[in-house]
Amino acid sequence: MSETITGSDQREVIIIGIGEWSTGDTVMTSIGLGSCIGLVIHDETRKIGGLAHVMLPKSSGKPNERAGKYADTAVEVLIKELTQKGSKVSNLKAKLAGGASMFQNFSGNLNIGERNAEALKAILKEFSIPIVREDLGGTIGRTVTYYPKENGRLVIRQADGTTREI
Repeated sequence: MSETITGSDQREVIIIGIGEWSTGDTVMTSIGLGSCIGLVIHDETRKIGGLAHVMLPKSSGKPNERAGKYADTAVEVLIKELTQKGSKVSNLKAKLAGGASMFQNFSGNLNIGERNAEALKAILKEFSIPIVREDLGGTIGRTVTYYPKENGRLVIRQADGTTREI
């Protein structure tokens, strides 16, 4: 399960590990996204959303798999939890960050970051959820922090120290 800490500004922050997810209005962070992608689905009207740390493009369909670990199941679990909290799918928007190519000497099937991005884009399109911002690719890992109550602000800090907001 995800862990909750109190940040230096006394705000609660939920830490989302690999394959985990959370929904609600609390600040959420996912540390060390390499080829993994931080998937945010946000509902601006309700000021809530979800963050999943997606590791792989497709689940095997076996029971007991962590839903946040795979692109196909992460999108579904976030939508399910957000609609249970009163969101309408038509109000949902997505942001994606991560998907770096961590192994530059390999190409094709081993570029998991690119495959994760393609899978998420296809699944979000199926649900008619627009991707409003993205920060994908490259060769540097990222940490993301999502602020549901602040218009779905997503702060990205790269491993090289660069910080930006989408």
